[in-house]
Amino acid sequence: MFRHVLAVALVTGLSSPTAAADAPKHVVLLVADDLGLQLGCYGDATARTPNLDRLAAQGTRFTHGFASVASCSASRATLLTGMPTHQCGQFGHAHAEHNVHSFRTVRSLPQLLNAAGYRTGVVGKLHVLPQAVYPFHVEAPARNVVQIATQVRQFLAGREGKPFFLHVGFAEPHRTAKGFGNQEKQPAGVPAVTFDPKTVAIPSFLPDNADARGEWAEYLQAVARLDHGVGLVLRELELAGVLNDTLVIFLSDNGPPFQGAKTTLYDPGVHLPLVVRRPGTKHVATTAAMASWTDIAPTILDWAGVPAPKGLPGRSIAPGLTHANPEGWNHVYGSHQFHEITMYYPTRMVRTRTHKYLLNLAHGLEVPHASDLWASPTWQGVLSRGDRMFGRRTVAAYLNRPREELYDLTADQDELRNLAADPAAAGVLGQLRASCRAWQEATSDPWVVKYRHE
Repeated sequence: MFRHVLAVALVTGLSSPTAAADAPKHVVLLVADDLGLQLGCYGDATARTPNLDRLAAQGTRFTHGFASVASCSASRATLLTGMPTHQCGQFGHAHAEHNVHSFRTVRSLPQLLNAAGYRTGVVGKLHVLPQAVYPFHVEAPARNVVQIATQVRQFLAGREGKPFFLHVGFAEPHRTAKGFGNQEKQPAGVPAVTFDPKTVAIPSFLPDNADARGEWAEYLQAVARLDHGVGLVLRELELAGVLNDTLVIFLSDNGPPFQGAKTTLYDPGVHLPLVVRRPGTKHVATTAAMASWTDIAPTILDWAGVPAPKGLPGRSIAPGLTHANPEGWNHVYGSHQFHEITMYYPTRMVRTRTHKYLLNLAHGLEVPHASDLWASPTWQGVLSRGDRMFGRRTVAAYLNRPREELYDLTADQDELRNLAADPAAAGVLGQLRASCRAWQEATSDPWVVKYRHE
C-alpha cells in the first residue's frame, strides 16, 4: 500500500475566477518536466495530485492537449515561440555540448510582452537559448519546490504595478542522478507521498516487471511533489492578490521519462495534461478541443491583447475554454529532430481524433536513446534479460521503424498495428500524408524532401 502524507490544502480557499474589467492581464505558465497524464483529474486512480485536481476544477481541463515534440528544450521553445521546433530552430537540447540555439530572428513571448510593457520572469528551468531571443527581465534559478515558491514571491513583490508574465519551470518528475530525486533531502513541509511498486497500475507502454514497477512508483512520488509545488505557487499568487487577474496555464513539456514516451511522437510522449484557469469568463469544465503547444504563445498574446507575429501556425485556444467541442479543433502536428546532440531521428506527425500518421525521415537508422532512459533500471533490465517485448510493443519494432506509420487510434490506442501498407487504409494514408507535407511547407521545414511516390 502507498503511504500518503497529505499536503495542506493550499488552494482550498481560492475565490472564484472573476476579474475586474480594467484589471491587469497577468500570465503564469506552469511547466512540469516529463509528466504524462498521471493526474487524478485525468483519471489516474493511483496518482495523488490534490492541488492540480483543484486547479482543474476551477478552470478548463483539455482532454486532447498535445506537445508538438517530446523533448525538453525543443518543447519549451515551442511554448515560448508558437513555432514547431523545426521552424524556431531549437532542434534539440540547449545546454552543455548539445548547444542548440533558436534562430535569432525568432520573436518570443518575452520579447513581445516586454515591448508591450509587461514585466517578464522565469523561475526554475528555462532550457532554451540564446538569451537574446528569450530576454526575460528576471531569471531566478531554483530546483526544489520551496525555492521556486520563494522566488515567485520575490518576483511578485517587485512587479511595481505592471502586468507580468511569469514562466515557472519545475524540476519534477524528471529523472535525477539517482532515480527521481526522492532520496534527496527536501525542505521542511514538503510531504513524502510514497507508493507500493506491487500495487501501482503500470501503463501499457511499459513492461509489467519489478524494474518498471519500482521506477514507476518513484516517478509517481515525484509527481506528488510537483503537485505540492504547484499548490505553493498558487498560494503565492493568492497572497499577492493577483490570482483572479491571472491567466494560469499548467502543462508538461513531454511525457514520462521512459522508452515509448519521452523522445517519441507516440501518444505517451505527446498526449499531455493541459489545464487553464482564465478569470472573468464563464468556462467549460472539460473540452475535447485538440490543442497543440504551438497554440500556447498565441493564447497568451490573445489574453494580453498583444498582436501575434504573422505566420505562426498556432492559434488561441480561447474557443476551447467556452465550448466543449468547438468546430475546427480536430488535428495537431508534431516535429522531432534531436534530443541530445547524438540522437538524430527526424520525425513528423499528424494526429487526428481517429488516426495518427508518422513520417520517419531517417528510418534507416536505429532509434537512439536519451542517456538517462538508456541507463534506467527498466531498460537495462530489458537488455540484461534479452526481453523480446517492451510493454505491448516488441523491442525490435521500437528500435527499427519504417518510413511511414499509420495507426487507427479508435481500434489501436497503443499504436501497434501499422496500416501504412494496408490497401484498405490507402485513402486515409494519402490524406494525412498530404496534410503533413502541406504543414511542412507552411512552416518552412528544412527537412522537406521529395518522396518516392511523387
